Amino acid sequence: MKRLIIAFYVLVFGAAGAPAFSQEVIEIEPGEGVQEALQEALIMAAPGSVIELKAGFYELTNALSLDVPNVTIRGAGMDETILSFKNQISGSEGLLITADGARVEALAVEDTPGDGIKAKGVDQISFIGVRVEWTRGPHPENGAYGLYPVESKNVLIDGSVVKGCSDAGIYVGQSQDIIVRNSRAELNVAGIEIENSYRADVYNNVATHNTGGILVFDLPNLPQMGGHSVRVFGNTVVANDTPNFAPPGNIIATVPMGTGIMVMANRDIEIFDNELGDNASTNILLAAYPREYNDPTYNPLPRAIYVHDNKHSRAGYAPDGAVKDLIAPLTGMPVPQIVWDGAVDGIWAAFFGPDDDQAIYIREAEGTTFANLQFVKDMVLPWGASPDTNIKNYDGSFPSREPISLPQDQ
Repeated sequence: MKRLIIAFYVLVFGAAGAPAFSQEVIEIEPGEGVQEALQEALIMAAPGSVIELKAGFYELTNALSLDVPNVTIRGAGMDETILSFKNQISGSEGLLITADGARVEALAVEDTPGDGIKAKGVDQISFIGVRVEWTRGPHPENGAYGLYPVESKNVLIDGSVVKGCSDAGIYVGQSQDIIVRNSRAELNVAGIEIENSYRADVYNNVATHNTGGILVFDLPNLPQMGGHSVRVFGNTVVANDTPNFAPPGNIIATVPMGTGIMVMANRDIEIFDNELGDNASTNILLAAYPREYNDPTYNPLPRAIYVHDNKHSRAGYAPDGAVKDLIAPLTGMPVPQIVWDGAVDGIWAAFFGPDDDQAIYIREAEGTTFANLQFVKDMVLPWGASPDTNIKNYDGSFPSREPISLPQDQ
């Protein structure tokens, strides 16, 4: 059988025994005509429908789109149901989702010329057990993003895998209330990136063999500014050693190879209980935005950062990019496991003070190496201040916020 579409309804009863809703299930198999069959199912599905993709290799030539709310797209497993866009001739991503309540699970998207799966302006978007991969490995012509929710709310990414992105594998941008967990990012420029977003928990993930493992950025001149309230914890961020293959000019192209966790121009960030090691530039980098900008609302500095109780092993043994050119000459080799550029507004201080809500706090095990480079905003102090390597100067804490709770994750 080349393709199969079966529609049937599952009646769901409420507490009083009355029907609550009917759920349509549409089953599709790979084969001739599957492009049209699958897109037709995405258009014609009723809200609440499940589109079940049987195991097999789906050869697709055009982008897919979903704008019907509360639809689930479900495969037989990330290594069983494979949607290949290697021969795609139209569309800028594999699948574009613009409907609330969408759920994609247990399938793979491979070799899209643009982004893998993009969700824009969606409330309650879930990716569960999804793999996005460029099978030729790292390449500057690979798509920029793998799993790519943007301008969305209530974002859940769980048990997923992304490989080969020329920007960020798992990227959540300009969004609110986010969970990224139990996932793996490998062979991307950035493994996992939270950008210009509010309230995110990133935990129990593996970020390895990327240029940079986990990034928390805030950039100027975007519709949602002032990223804040991100917790990065319980992750394994090791052996990030892929040379940066991002197209020149992108801000991501400045990330040094071998960066474990990087926070740039963001606030209220807690980094704890992570395993970090074999990151050639440094395990944790806290930095100001390095470029000129013309956005008067933008704050380019990292602030209110709390780094604690992480497990560090070897780092900084082969620095790259700005770490090699600007940091290593100041700190020597190996570059410390934690580096803060020390940029603050107008002046630098060894320590903000225990009551300062903008402070950088670091409380790690004895033996963890650290440097505050004591940069003034946009420049090195002209008299050449020496880095402060006494980690005890930054001892302190602030209360951890409550975990993120999503309506689709109850």
